[in-house]
Amino acid sequence: MFDDLNDLYQQVILDHCKRPRNFHELLQATCSAQGNNPLCGDNYKVFARVEGEVIQEMTFTGSGCCISKASGSLLTEFAKGKTRNELERMFEEVREMMTTGKVAEDVGKLAVFAGVHKYPARVKCAMLAWHAAKAALQGAGAEPVTTESEEI
Repeated sequence: MFDDLNDLYQQVILDHCKRPRNFHELLQATCSAQGNNPLCGDNYKVFARVEGEVIQEMTFTGSGCCISKASGSLLTEFAKGKTRNELERMFEEVREMMTTGKVAEDVGKLAVFAGVHKYPARVKCAMLAWHAAKAALQGAGAEPVTTESEEI
């Protein structure tokens, strides 16, 4: 059973890596931020169109490893229709899950990243788009965020 679940998770990650969702510049973006992982070379820009407190749309562009691209893809799917607070709360849950392997009930498809905790160097790859999204929503888009600037 456990191997079947791992295989399913790997298939989801590979699918989002090969065919990332929302992978384009968002011309109507109200905020954006650049994210960089100097250890792996991942570099993404996250765009969001926010009305009031609700994220209407989120997209990303850039390049990086399969884990970082799949994470950006799943993040942008999750974000649509959520509030800034909901995204920040999920940021904390996803970071906890990726560092400990403990899956919260409400993470949905994001649970595919629970196994990342077994590979500490990959946690920064998987969290990069999340850090960029959080920075964008906080209006910190001028200076790129880096996985080295904060303890992940």
